[in-house]
Amino acid sequence: MKRYMIFVIDDLSGSGTPEEMVAIDAFNDEMAANGQLIHACGLAAPAHANVIDNRSGAGVQTGAPLFANPEQFSGFWMIQAESDEVAKRLAFEGSRACNRKVELRPLL
Repeated sequence: MKRYMIFVIDDLSGSGTPEEMVAIDAFNDEMAANGQLIHACGLAAPAHANVIDNRSGAGVQTGAPLFANPEQFSGFWMIQAESDEVAKRLAFEGSRACNRKVELRPLL
């Protein structure tokens, strides 16, 4: 089994309607039943992000997200799948469930 991250991409407007949450819960339950779900959760808004750089003791913090884009990651699923094709299918299903774009990446 290979592991992947499916990142949810959102502009933070109109996030998580009650209908979307029902679809997301059903998607999570299906993946859990199939042994594919490792972990899933939402992320706080980018206003709560803080990039920290302590290389060589720099002690720098920005108090801001890394990227100032209107679209950010608003949540993620960590999954395991038998193949890239299965992971891609799950990413398509996740996108439909949450009604958002998603980004699929294999874990190294």
